[in-house]
Amino acid sequence: MQTTITLTRRHDLDWLRFLAILILLFFHTGMWFNTFGWHVKNTELNSTFDYWMIWLHFWRMPLLLFISGAGTYLALGKRSPRQFAGERVRRLLIPLVFGMFVIVPPQIYFEHIDRYNNYWDFYQTVFDFVRYPQGNFSWHHLWFVAYLLVYSLVALPLLVFVKSPQSAGFKAMLYRVLGTPWGMVTVPALFILSTQVVLRPYFPEETHGLMNDWAFLTLYGCFFLFGMVFYATPKLWEAVRLNRSYLLVAALSMLIPFYGCFFGMREIMVLPFTFQTTEVVFDVSAILLSWFTVMAVVAYAQQYLNRPHSWLKYVNEGLYPFYILHQTVIIWIGYYICQFDWSIFAKFWAISLLTLFACLGFYLLCIRPVNVLRLLFGMKWKKRNGR
Repeated sequence: MQTTITLTRRHDLDWLRFLAILILLFFHTGMWFNTFGWHVKNTELNSTFDYWMIWLHFWRMPLLLFISGAGTYLALGKRSPRQFAGERVRRLLIPLVFGMFVIVPPQIYFEHIDRYNNYWDFYQTVFDFVRYPQGNFSWHHLWFVAYLLVYSLVALPLLVFVKSPQSAGFKAMLYRVLGTPWGMVTVPALFILSTQVVLRPYFPEETHGLMNDWAFLTLYGCFFLFGMVFYATPKLWEAVRLNRSYLLVAALSMLIPFYGCFFGMREIMVLPFTFQTTEVVFDVSAILLSWFTVMAVVAYAQQYLNRPHSWLKYVNEGLYPFYILHQTVIIWIGYYICQFDWSIFAKFWAISLLTLFACLGFYLLCIRPVNVLRLLFGMKWKKRNGR
């Protein structure tokens, strides 16, 4: 059955957004227990978590940014550029500021709980405006909201152009270059890789600090822009679905060098390369893995998930508030759960499920029915007639 490309909201995008947020829930819960650095950690760690989380790490946020690019194209709709910019500021800047003063501080408090007598003693230090980790002022996981705001406003001229009839020639050129399996896999991957070759020597660490994070700001921006232009070109979007088997093979093939180098750097296996060479090959394969996996996931979602469900609209409406809340709740609940003498996997599922139910309950009981909270969490104002 062929998928029809329209300018209306697509159900596969909604399903992908739901799956991406669900992955984030389990990923951030897993950060309590893997051996990677994080704000808080369980006393006992388990390297088993490293193996599946390192794979997720390199495509979970690129996927979210790719579908955000497509969603941003839809969000422009019939709005003027001024109206669109105002809507982006309302839905992104207001929750970001609110989150930095209300949602994020508890995360930092639990990280440094032994330094303060109570939460109020800690909270006053937020207003020193000293950036984390030297101070207690940060946007933590809300970096995604800040980056999305920047991408939306910077890309606005291109967004207006691809919405206009004058872009027909540009879209035809995109389809010629990217519409084949080889072009779809190779051209964006080489573009993303080249930007990293130029920027990573100067900005090697992923800081999420915007102005000191140019390599990863550019990396994630590429996924956002490609999501926007792929979706803006219906024939190209359809080509992704039609070439899904090639994209899946490309994604799976990159697992070989990716995990080979990962195990080599962890000294789980011996490779005939120096550590520096292994590290370079790992970085290259990770970038290619990110692109191939995102495209394969998008392709199969088009084929199998572009269909409505009775509760999908309501779930999709609550995903943004859920994202804003989830990491703080994971750390809050996890701080107490991790003090119990339970197995790691019992703690993992307890934190995950309690976070899911806590966020869902707070959303249904407090955020969804109260317009002020809807505004603070980036939702549309609910009119009296319920619309």
